[in-house]
Amino acid sequence: MKVDKACKFFSRRNDIMRSKTVVLLESNGALLSELKEALAKNEGLNVAYAGDDGEAGIRELHRLKPDLAIVGMFLKGTDGCGVIQAIRKEEAGTKIIATGVPSDTLMEKAMSEGADYYLVKPFSMQGALERVEELLKDSPVSGEGKEYASAKRRPVTLEEKISDIFISIGIPPHIKGYGYLRAGIKMTVEQPYIINNITKGLYPSIAEKFGTTPSKVERAIRHAIEVAWNRGRIDAINAVFGTRVYLGTEKPTNSEFIAMIADKMRLDKRQQAG
Repeated sequence: MKVDKACKFFSRRNDIMRSKTVVLLESNGALLSELKEALAKNEGLNVAYAGDDGEAGIRELHRLKPDLAIVGMFLKGTDGCGVIQAIRKEEAGTKIIATGVPSDTLMEKAMSEGADYYLVKPFSMQGALERVEELLKDSPVSGEGKEYASAKRRPVTLEEKISDIFISIGIPPHIKGYGYLRAGIKMTVEQPYIINNITKGLYPSIAEKFGTTPSKVERAIRHAIEVAWNRGRIDAINAVFGTRVYLGTEKPTNSEFIAMIADKMRLDKRQQAG
């Protein structure tokens, strides 16, 4: 996507983004320039530093105390995970978007060090700007007297909560089924009845949203669930739901899996409201 188009999309939300400071660390010079240009065109963002060196980046992060750091995994000097670790030691309120190749190991390492989101390369500029918006819309404004939230940021939006579950049970964000599943769960939370007719209701709705076919949606979702189960994280899956849901090779159907997570989301919401 062209930078101008992405920025036009993003600038409509300037009321949300007030005086936010951003630090960019990326070893790919072309991508660094593109990100810097896109973010700089938004009036609500100030790109205070952009570079490709991890050690220099850490110094600037400690000096600037930014609202957001976008950190590539492969940097000169200290790598991305080292940078994220350094941020979390001192700058608890800085939101972090890690960027890297499709690697479960790398993603899990970045998230365990304290990243709020892992953006898989290659990514669209609009997709990157949407993640920036999501992370910063409830962030306090930069400046003197800035109060930092706890280092372990809790997911705020429904999409973030669903993504956290996917990460914990081993569904990687680079497969197509990840986005389809997340959309399906969100639709089911908002319209519980839609899961009762998954073939003629939910799959077509997801397909329309992503510009694909219902059969491809069904196959991709099934594949995503199989990926999680084949990794053997049954304990993690059971831990998400606070009870022993599945044993060994047992696998839920697409509708069972979607309904199970959607029910958990609704229950959590009711408990928070109470």
